[in-house]
Amino acid sequence: MSSLIGIENCKMDATGRFKLPVALKKQLPLSDDLRFVVRLSIYNRCLELFTYDSFQNEVADLKSKLNLYDPKAKRLFRKLTESNIVELDASDRFLIPKEQRVLANIDKDIMLVSSATCMEIWDASIYSSIDNDGFDYVKAAEELLKD
Repeated sequence: MSSLIGIENCKMDATGRFKLPVALKKQLPLSDDLRFVVRLSIYNRCLELFTYDSFQNEVADLKSKLNLYDPKAKRLFRKLTESNIVELDASDRFLIPKEQRVLANIDKDIMLVSSATCMEIWDASIYSSIDNDGFDYVKAAEELLKD
């Protein structure tokens, strides 16, 4: 996914389906390919949603950077490619597999958050609490974004 912009609040039904907001759908490349890939984030308690093509590019990039004969690299590759293909149905809904929803602690109210190469899918209560740790954004920006 190339730099989608937005934060959207959504409802997930009991079976794990949610509708892709129109504002985000309009930003997707026009294509007949309705496949997406969802995986558990290694950084946060959320899921990451990629277009199928962008995930394939990510896998190719990983293969080019990692020596898959090295056990540590193979383990990282396995974790980063542990994923499921999900498709938009006729009503523009995704069905997120139950095991992934459980691992990310995702329930009914969710947040879709743009993040570089993917969309993050958060449980709304977890997302609303991520800034409760005293993280200093100004200090981080000064340290990490300096010339």
